[in-house]
Amino acid sequence: MSIEDKISQLTEDIKRLKKERNAIILAHVYQRPEVQEVADIIGDSLELSRRAATTDADVIVFCGVHFMAESAAILSPDKVILLPEENAGCPMADMVTAEELFIKKKEMPEAIVVAYVNTSAEVKAESDICCTSANAVKIVQSIPEDKPIIFIPDKNLGAYVANKTARPMTLWEGWCNTHDWVTTEEVMKAKETYPEALVLIHPECRPEVVALADYVSSTTGLIKFAKESSAKKFIIGTEAGILHQLYKQCPGKEFYLATKRLVCPNMKATTLDKVKEALDNMQPQITVAADIREKALACLDRMLAVQ
Repeated sequence: MSIEDKISQLTEDIKRLKKERNAIILAHVYQRPEVQEVADIIGDSLELSRRAATTDADVIVFCGVHFMAESAAILSPDKVILLPEENAGCPMADMVTAEELFIKKKEMPEAIVVAYVNTSAEVKAESDICCTSANAVKIVQSIPEDKPIIFIPDKNLGAYVANKTARPMTLWEGWCNTHDWVTTEEVMKAKETYPEALVLIHPECRPEVVALADYVSSTTGLIKFAKESSAKKFIIGTEAGILHQLYKQCPGKEFYLATKRLVCPNMKATTLDKVKEALDNMQPQITVAADIREKALACLDRMLAVQ
């Protein structure tokens, strides 16, 4: 059987199982193209969970990484949450633990803890308010100026927000392994190769790389900008999976990765085989303990309340 035939067969099996289970499939834009193609909703992590919570599905299959499935479990406690690849984690999320954050809060008792959604449920439960890469600036601006801020766990996103808001913040020493790989040398080389291209960068990249961008935003923000821009060529500084949606939504335009190293192994761990197995076996299921969920939900709700 050819790869194309196998993908076609798996896709049909998944559609059948999805109907039988009353399931909805969510896929992050960094997922494999064939996984994105079987998804009902494609987007960034928090928006996927928010939209899933409003559906009448009994089962959510989250094609992403562990903290994303946890967010879905926090927002949709009455649904079964499946993560097709149980070991799909996030190195950046693992760079802060609830215990470490608790100690830091003792050192800075007056501080407001702003937690990037790329954190575990336990860490969210220890935090005051969440943010996404799309709304981080707005969230920080909503905090009274006399309050010190601890920003966790991404020092690169934190530096971007601090620069945009002119707010001093204590930045956690965490980073996204994939985005942090991008160097100024690679971006400059890409600019020399494609001089007409605009540079679109995710704020999880290093500050010196962000400084070279024509536009900085979240994954969905970058796609929107590319769609609406009159430019025809773009250099992309985020995970390679976004290219599938860029080409689908921006016909006639060209996209070039800033570096071929922009591939997240955790995001690519989910396959169609694993999606089918998850629906077949209703495993692996992701749950969040009630006490942790209640506190983490409050952290997310505070974010959602910021207009």
